[in-house]
Amino acid sequence: MNDILLVDKPAGWTSFDVVAKLRGRLRAVYQKAGIQPTKRQLKVGHAGTLDPFATGLLVILLGDATKRSDEFLKLDKVYEATFTLGASSSTGDPEGEITPVSAEIPSEDAVRVALTHFTGQIQQRPPMHSAIKINGHRAYKLARKGHTVEIPLRTITIHSLELISYSYPELKVRTHVSSGTYIRSLAQDIGEYLKVGAYCSQLRRTRIADWDIADATTIQNTSVKA
Repeated sequence: MNDILLVDKPAGWTSFDVVAKLRGRLRAVYQKAGIQPTKRQLKVGHAGTLDPFATGLLVILLGDATKRSDEFLKLDKVYEATFTLGASSSTGDPEGEITPVSAEIPSEDAVRVALTHFTGQIQQRPPMHSAIKINGHRAYKLARKGHTVEIPLRTITIHSLELISYSYPELKVRTHVSSGTYIRSLAQDIGEYLKVGAYCSQLRRTRIADWDIADATTIQNTSVKA
């Protein structure tokens, strides 16, 4: 069977939802052939999660390819994102509590300076609502319980950060980043730099290394073979 599938994840689905859907589809293929599949034959994973609100490229790994997930997680990624200025979000995305920050409207020149400031090797703090482990616990689980824990800064690389369009409050960018980069944190940092606040309101992953969204299929059209 093909051990790597490229899926265009829709908004509202978790990465696990996609994995579970394709595992069920794979089980049905085996059962239709009169085969009771083993756990190994039903191994399905992914090479880098996408938040539920995000869309785009999800690399699905089948069978022995799941053993290489750590290798794939280290690959660079390309995203197209919309940052909404003038407000902040408790989760860094549209699913959190939105709080107005400032009515000031940054100029396009100021926005371009901000994007340049966050290009290259920078220090970034992952969001509390993330899968980062703190003392053995997932950060998002601690956040849901009301615990506030400061996640250590990490060094990441923003290879490029291009302005697609800017019409306040929406700032649309395309960015090529190293593994471990959080676009939600990038939006928040840019908002703080501009002193107006910001959160990531839309996010689409278009590329992981040499895999491109143009080669991906929708969940409905993704087929699996035993």
